[in-house]
Amino acid sequence: MTVRRDFQEPPRSRPDLVIGREELFTSAREQLGRGGSVLLHGPAGIGKSTVLRALAADYGGAARTVLRCSATESESHLPFLALADLFGLVLEDVSAALPGAQRTALESALTGRGESTLQRDGLALRLAVLSALRVLAAKGPVLVVADDLQWLDAASAELLGFAARRLGDTPVQMLCAVRTEGQEYDRHLPASPPDTLAVRLGPLNRTQVSALLDHRGYTPLSRSTVRDIHRTSGGNPLFALELGRALAESPARPRPGEPLPVPTSLRALVLSRLEMLSDEARRTLLVASAGARPTLALLHAAGREHAEAETAQAAALGLLATDPEAPALRFAHPLISAALYAEAPAQERRAVHAALSTAASDPIERARHLALATTGTDPDVAARLAEAGALARDRGAPSVAASLGLLAARHTPADSTPGPDERRLQAAEDAITAGEADLARDIARDVLTRATVPAERVRAWMVVIEAAGQALGDVDAVFPQVLADAGDDPCLLAQVYYQLAWRGLVVEGDFAEARQEAAHAAELAARGGDRRTELMALSFQASTETLMGHPDAPATVKRALKEPQDPYVACHHNGAGSARFRWLIMSDQLPEARATITALLREVRRRGMVESEVHFLRFLADTELRSGHCGRALDLARESLRLARDSGIGEGASAMLASLAEASAGDVDRALALAREAADHAEVDGDQMYLSRALAALGYAQLVAGDPAAAVRSLRRVRELEQGLGINDPGRGRWHGDLAESLVRIGEPGEAQDVIDTTRAHALRLGRQSVLAVLDRAEALVRAARGEHEAAVVRLTSVQDRLGRLGYGLEEARAAFALARLRAQAAALPRTGARPLPGPASYDEAARLFRRCRALPWLRQVDAAATAGPTAAEPPAAAPAVALDALEGLAAMERQVASLVMEGATNREIAARLFISVKTVEATLTRVYRKLGIRSRVDIVRLAAGRRTT
Repeated sequence: MTVRRDFQEPPRSRPDLVIGREELFTSAREQLGRGGSVLLHGPAGIGKSTVLRALAADYGGAARTVLRCSATESESHLPFLALADLFGLVLEDVSAALPGAQRTALESALTGRGESTLQRDGLALRLAVLSALRVLAAKGPVLVVADDLQWLDAASAELLGFAARRLGDTPVQMLCAVRTEGQEYDRHLPASPPDTLAVRLGPLNRTQVSALLDHRGYTPLSRSTVRDIHRTSGGNPLFALELGRALAESPARPRPGEPLPVPTSLRALVLSRLEMLSDEARRTLLVASAGARPTLALLHAAGREHAEAETAQAAALGLLATDPEAPALRFAHPLISAALYAEAPAQERRAVHAALSTAASDPIERARHLALATTGTDPDVAARLAEAGALARDRGAPSVAASLGLLAARHTPADSTPGPDERRLQAAEDAITAGEADLARDIARDVLTRATVPAERVRAWMVVIEAAGQALGDVDAVFPQVLADAGDDPCLLAQVYYQLAWRGLVVEGDFAEARQEAAHAAELAARGGDRRTELMALSFQASTETLMGHPDAPATVKRALKEPQDPYVACHHNGAGSARFRWLIMSDQLPEARATITALLREVRRRGMVESEVHFLRFLADTELRSGHCGRALDLARESLRLARDSGIGEGASAMLASLAEASAGDVDRALALAREAADHAEVDGDQMYLSRALAALGYAQLVAGDPAAAVRSLRRVRELEQGLGINDPGRGRWHGDLAESLVRIGEPGEAQDVIDTTRAHALRLGRQSVLAVLDRAEALVRAARGEHEAAVVRLTSVQDRLGRLGYGLEEARAAFALARLRAQAAALPRTGARPLPGPASYDEAARLFRRCRALPWLRQVDAAATAGPTAAEPPAAAPAVALDALEGLAAMERQVASLVMEGATNREIAARLFISVKTVEATLTRVYRKLGIRSRVDIVRLAAGRRTT
C-alpha cells in the first residue's frame, strides 16, 4: 500500500504530541535511555513518523550529534542518497580524521564525483561510514534518525547495516521507522545495531481516535460519528484524520444507514488494485461491502453466481483477507469496503440493496436494505422498519434500533399515524439507551423546531434533559419551557417534576428538596396512570432517603418494588432494583447486594443499556472492594471507566471508583490522578454530590500514599460538603474512619474523636455495623496516641474479628495492620514495670490478609513496616501551644486556610488544594485576620515562625 507524500500533518498538529502511544513511547524512550536502538514498524498511516519525531525531539537533546534521513519511494533508486542526507552536513567535521582512501571513497559517494562505487571500492566506503560514526561519537553521543526505512536506497542500507553490526560500545544509537504490513520487520533489522528494540504500532481504539480528532480541531463530530470513523478507519490515525477532515468540510452529514464519505485521496489510496478486477468481480465485492456480514451463501442468494472465483481473485490482489475457519468474507481493511461503496453510483447501490433485501436471512437486515433501496416516503417500508427497530430493541441493540427508527421516520408520510416525528423521538430514546446522547439531543432539538403537540414537545424536552447527564445546570433554561408545555396534564407534569428532583440533588445539592420533588412526581404519575414514571420517582425518592438516613427509606424502597413492575425501570440504574442495591450495600448485606447487582448487570447488557452498564459495573466493583476482593474490583472499575470514556457517560463517577480501586489494589499515583479527574468533572458539572465522593476518594488515596496532612484537607472538605447537603448516613461514602485516622497521624486526636463521636451517633441510629467497627478501629488509634496502648490493642482485636464476620476483608486487614504496628511500636517503648501487650508483635497476619485481598499498595506498606523493625513510633509534630490556642477559635475552613498560609501556600494554591475559589480564600482570610487580631498573611507566617521557636 503506497502512501502519497502529499499526506502531511495539518499545521495545527504538534509533532511532539503522541496520542494513544504512551506505553510504547515510554518503552522506546527507556530503551534509548539505556543506550539501545529502536525500530518502529507498522502499516501505512499508523503513526510511525509522529512517534519517531516525538522520540527524536524528546531524546535528541541527550545526543551531541543527530543525523537524519527520510527516504521516499520516488528516490529509492538513487544510490547513496540517504548517506548524503546523513553525512552531508558533517562531512567537513570528519574528513580530516579519515584515512585517505576512506575519505576519497566517502566524498565520492556523497558528491557523485569520481568512479568510486561499492563494487569498485566497497571496503573503503564501508570502513569510511564506520569510521565517520566513530569520529563523531568520540566527541559525544550520536543519534541516527531514519524514517521510511523501506524506501532507503539499497547502497545506503547496506552501508548502515555494515556499520551498525560493528559499532560495539561506541555511543551511536539508531532510531528508525519502517512500513510493514505484517511482522516482516525482521528483514530490516540488519540495518540496525544488534541491541535494537522492535516496537510495533497497532491501531488506535475509539477513545484514542476521538482524542486525535479533537486535537486536530474536528470537535463538532458526534460520538456516533466518531464510532463510524473508528470502524471505517480500522483505528489507523491517517485514515481517521482524512475521514474526519472530509466530514468536517462536508456541508451535509451522512444519513442513518449511509456510509461515511470517503475522500478522493483515500479512495485512490486503497482502490488502485480494483482496476485489475473484472467488472463482475467488482460488482460482487460491492454486494459484499453493502452486507452486514457477507458470506458466499449470501452473495449467491443476491444473484452473484460466480462468487467463489470472483472473491478468490480479490483475495489474490489483497483486497479480501483469507481465513478458512471463518465463514464470513472480510475485507483486508474496512476502508476498502467503505471506499468501494462510496465509489459506486447511487443507482447501482440501490440495486445491490434491493437484492440484499430479499437475500438476507435476518429480518432487521432485510428491512435496512429495503429502506436503502427505496426513495421517497412509503408507509409499508416505514412500518417494516419500525417493526425491525422494535425487534432490535428487544434483542438489546438500541443503537441499531435508533438507526432503524430514523430510517423509518424518513420513509413515513407526514399525515401517517404514528407520524415521522413520533418515530424520531423513539429513535432519540433508543439513542439515549445506547449511550449516544449527542445523537439523541440533536434529534430532539430537530423535533422541537416543528412539534406543536404538548406530549411530543415534553417528550422531546425529556430527551434533551436526559442527554445532559450530570450537567443539569447546562439545561436550566429548559425547565420553564417544559413546564409551560406540560400545562396541567398530570402525566406530563410527573415527568418534569422527576427531572426537577434530579436538578435539586445535582445542581442545588439539596436532598430535602430533591426528595420532595420526587414524591410530588410519584403522586402526579399515580394520578395520571403513568406507572413507569411513578416507579422511577419512587426509586429516586428511596435512594435519596437512604442517603439522608431518613426513617421512611425502607418503606419507600418497598413501595418502589411493589407490583406491577415495569421491566425497563426494574433494571434501570436509577430504578427500583438499583435503589434496593443501595439499601443492601449500606446495610452491610454484601452477598445479597452482589447477587442483586450481578443480575441487574446481566439484564442491562442483554438490553444494550450502556449507561446502566457503566454504573452497574461501578456498583459491582464497589461491592467487591468492600468485600476485600480488591483485584476483582480493580478489573471491574477499569472496565467501567473504559466504557464510560468510550461512551462519554458517567466519566466522573467511574473515575472516582477507579481511584478507590487503584489505591487499594493498583497504582497509587494513578489513584490520585483519577480522583482529581473525578473532582474536576464534578466541578465542571456543578455536581456537589459527586464532588464529595471524588474528594473522599482523593483523601483515601492520599492516606494510602502516606500523606495524611493532604488526606485531612480533602476529607475535612468532604465533611463540610456532606453536612451542607444533608447526607447523614455514614454508610454512603465511608470516609469518616479515614479522616479520623489521618487526624491522629498529624497530631489532632481531639478532632479525630469529635469525628468519631458525631459519626457514631448516626451509625448507631441506622444500624451501620461495619461503619461502627471502622470507627472503633480509629478510636483505638486515638487511645494509642494518648498512651492507652492496652485498651487500644483490646479494641483493635475485637474490631478485626467483627469486620471479618461482616465480610469486609480489606477493612479487616487494615485492622490487623494497625494492631501489628501498635504492638511493634509498643515493643520499642520503655515499659518499666508494665506488663507486655498481649499478642505477638508480628506483621504476618496483616500481610496474609492483604495478600488474600490482593491489596498490593497496602501490602507494600506492611513490607516496609516489617523491614523497618520494631522501632518506636515518632510522635507527630505537635503544633505549638500558642498556635493551637489561636486556631481553636477559627471555623474548620478558616483553620485549614490559616494552616496552609503558615506553610507558605499562595491563595491560588490554597484554592486548588481545598477545591474552593480564590475569592472564597480571600474572604476566609479576612475573617482569620479579624479573629486573630492581625492585618495580613505575612503576620500569620511571622506568628507561626515565632511560635515554633518558643
